[in-house]
Amino acid sequence: MRFTNCDIKWLRLLLLQMLLCKCVISILFFNPYAAPVYTPIYGFTLDNSIDHYTTLMQNISQHMGGISSYPYTYFGSPVPPQTAPSKIKEYDFIIVGSGPAGCVLANRLSENPNWKVLLIEAGGLETIAHDIPALTAYLQSTASNWGYTTEPEPGVCWGMNDQRCAFPRGKVLGGTSSINYMIYNRGNRRDFDRWAADGNKGWSYNEVLPYFMKSERSTLKGLENSPYHNRNGNLNIEFVPYRTKAVHAFVKGAKQAGYMKVDYNGETQLGVSYVQANTQRGIRHSAATAFLKPIMYTRPNLKVLINTRVTKVLIDPENKIAYGVEYVRNKKTKQAYAVREVVLSAGTFNSPQILMLSGVGPEDHLKELQIPVLKNLPVGQVMYDHMSHSGLAFVVNTTGYTPYTNRINIFHIKDYLRGTGIFTMIGGVEALAFYKSPNSRDPPDWPDAEIIMLGGSLASDEGAGVARGMNIRKDIYDAVFKPLETLQNDHWSAFIMQFRPKSFGHMKLQSKNPFHWPKFYPNYFQHDEDLEILLEATKETIRISQTPAMKAIGTRIHDAPLPNCAHHHFGTDDYWRCSIRTLSTTLHHQVGTCRMGPKTDPTAVVDRKLRVYGIQRLRVADNSIIPNPITGHTNAVSFMIGEKCADMIKADYADEKRPKINITFY
Repeated sequence: MRFTNCDIKWLRLLLLQMLLCKCVISILFFNPYAAPVYTPIYGFTLDNSIDHYTTLMQNISQHMGGISSYPYTYFGSPVPPQTAPSKIKEYDFIIVGSGPAGCVLANRLSENPNWKVLLIEAGGLETIAHDIPALTAYLQSTASNWGYTTEPEPGVCWGMNDQRCAFPRGKVLGGTSSINYMIYNRGNRRDFDRWAADGNKGWSYNEVLPYFMKSERSTLKGLENSPYHNRNGNLNIEFVPYRTKAVHAFVKGAKQAGYMKVDYNGETQLGVSYVQANTQRGIRHSAATAFLKPIMYTRPNLKVLINTRVTKVLIDPENKIAYGVEYVRNKKTKQAYAVREVVLSAGTFNSPQILMLSGVGPEDHLKELQIPVLKNLPVGQVMYDHMSHSGLAFVVNTTGYTPYTNRINIFHIKDYLRGTGIFTMIGGVEALAFYKSPNSRDPPDWPDAEIIMLGGSLASDEGAGVARGMNIRKDIYDAVFKPLETLQNDHWSAFIMQFRPKSFGHMKLQSKNPFHWPKFYPNYFQHDEDLEILLEATKETIRISQTPAMKAIGTRIHDAPLPNCAHHHFGTDDYWRCSIRTLSTTLHHQVGTCRMGPKTDPTAVVDRKLRVYGIQRLRVADNSIIPNPITGHTNAVSFMIGEKCADMIKADYADEKRPKINITFY
């Protein structure tokens, strides 16, 4: 059965109305602050109140094949092949994980029709809920998120349930690019020059910029002639179509405070800009949408398995050659074989977990868990993150711009169908300002923190989205943010993110059971300098809020104190230090658990070609290889890593002289 354009229009409208009804029901009948159930083995079990909606949308996606020929569909593509034909026992390449790097690799490697490529994803399909940028926060509480949390640590995450910060990670085709806030920020040129200077030849800014641009299809108005942007790639990048009055005042106010208006993905970062997003006409443009959908039915040499959990890499213990993976699907354990290479693109948490389960990791830790050691490497021993402060909210005199969920109406839906309106807001994020600390010892063109301006606050969704996804305690939310729910005035907020922390943590396995969550120890604020940079940037945000442009809309800080910080006078340095330790927020930016570096680097797991040291035919290609935290958001970097890794693999097999692995089947 095929649908006319008119049918499609009304089906979209119907599905959007169903989604809105579901969101309202979730708010009214589900307690967003019902404490997640924590177990020592499996971690948190969230009340995934919209998961049955997700299942419904996946079923619709499976049975609406007639829509797949439409130029762009809100329903997602029909289900990709879930099982490889039984006749195929081996592949040239097996890619584990369908995040940005994994999707890019699947696309680029399958360009060679002689190469059979298998892509394995632990999660399911994207749905209409993933497509709508304004619903991003709700995705943190669904089965599309692995639901990881940190172990309780002193001095941080004071405002979170069980003192555990949330570590969102995508468990869906498209990986974290399908649940994140879609901010496209590559980082600073000095980040990559530092990688190269540390012994990673080929990773300098001038050498990775072409790979950033290769993925990009820029539709950024005003930057059509920029030499830093490509207009012919797979991943659409645009300015968010909808903007509140507050963001215009913020950008103008930042300029009054001394910030230049810049393209932060261009010549310099220092300044302020409306946010660049990986969306297309106001719809999320994930890795799966950009790199898999266009080729899913035109490349028979590419096979995709969803809802499939890889539990280990198959490695010959004698010659240390990776020759496949073991996975669990439909409660059955199976194996797939790679005659050329296995590439782990399972992300900063799952790639190191799979390596350690396969016998590649810290020797003492593996022996403790009775896992046979194949190669002693510092897997998981380094983990950097961008710690953020989410405690700033401001009230203004305007009305009607803040995206309250309880004020959504049919006109907002119509706007979205035209590619504009509040549904196109990427979780509320509207602008970025790059702050340089006066006490910084780094070069002047290397920002220390980012001010993320959001239209609205944690109260805009009545605590059911952002606050719940961050695991914020109910008493904290009720004391500070709940009063904003009934306020008629618009409000905006700012998240303050530090770029290059001195503190770093680590992760380790909980057991040798692959279905048990790893344990995460981020060790935030082990260096006082990290907290002080967030404090300085918090005060800088307040300074911007006091500029003439912001005063013109009546901007004033929301001064409801945090209960546990009330013994400090609101607005003092000590109050903000307490607030930073209470509303400690992480933004999907963990890196370094399979760190790239030269052989002389005792913390390195992979070399500059992303090959795992001591194990042949095995690479890691995702954000876990990033050696140092970047001055940006990690989503864009992950696409770049996938592009560069694909070219390195192609170069290694260019002359086809490198022999395949001979696999004997019994």
